[in-house]
Amino acid sequence: MIRNVVALAVRLVTGVRMLHEHTVPDRPRIYYANHSSHLDFVVIWAALPSPLRNRARPVAGADYWQKDALRRWLASKVFKAVLIPRGRVGREDDPVGRMIAEMEQGHDLIIFPEGTRSMDGRVADFKPGIFTLARHYPLAELIPVYLDNLSHILPKGEFLPVPVMGNAIFGPPCEGPQEGEPRHDFLVRARQALLELSSHADAGEAE
Repeated sequence: MIRNVVALAVRLVTGVRMLHEHTVPDRPRIYYANHSSHLDFVVIWAALPSPLRNRARPVAGADYWQKDALRRWLASKVFKAVLIPRGRVGREDDPVGRMIAEMEQGHDLIIFPEGTRSMDGRVADFKPGIFTLARHYPLAELIPVYLDNLSHILPKGEFLPVPVMGNAIFGPPCEGPQEGEPRHDFLVRARQALLELSSHADAGEAE
């Protein structure tokens, strides 16, 4: 119940609409998006219909979401996030291994392949984690999600959102790595599938 209330509140504050999809796919999913705000995964999570939201596990930085009791509670009890240490990550941390373990339990993932937040709005080159996940789960659907205007809703250094309209645009599945396709080529292709959604955001602003 509390998770549905939080999701509704996020949609009301940000103006992000729920994804119009109510069937649960029989394949695992990896939602991947551009990254400009700590609000990013929250918005994607809130935009998913309840059956898909229940399967989703956002991947987020442990340093931010373990800062105080409220954030720890939200991350663990509401969002059920997979918290990953940032900075110097040792082999014992194994972020990709933890994501694979979540998928093996039947969960979908929400990830940000840039690895860190963009400060200027540009989508940076993707890190190889998404390639490793897609190779490990070749049947997984890779769903690009373009997030627009979220850095203005939750500016850097702020915890409470500012009432500005945001947007989450879910694209069609991007094909996973093909036989013999170099890692770099796949990362460029997956990034381009995400960038192509930005034209939908621009069209929405022009209307």
